[in-house]
Amino acid sequence: MRIARVIGTVTLGRQVPDLKPGRYLIAEALDGRALKGLDRKAPREKPMPESLIVFDDMGVGVGQIIAVSEGREACMPWYPEKVPVDAYAAAILDQIELITPQPAVAMER
Repeated sequence: MRIARVIGTVTLGRQVPDLKPGRYLIAEALDGRALKGLDRKAPREKPMPESLIVFDDMGVGVGQIIAVSEGREACMPWYPEKVPVDAYAAAILDQIELITPQPAVAMER
């Protein structure tokens, strides 16, 4: 699962009959730098090579932070039915708390 910021929406002109009712979002997965600077919408350290297209059935808005499940896990809400979804908005995240690990200190003998 990854944490991502929604940066846009996708509009479909035609639809595969197997798609479920919902919306498709454009999301950018966040790295450590972006997560540390969420309050000021800090960018990623390196631009993401591709945006994620994420299925949404919760009503996520542009700018919101979401948890994204990908691959086979993204299809689990419809199991055992097979659906053509590769990324799913699993949760809207209201708050993220990062704890920076402290370096190990060598103990003196």
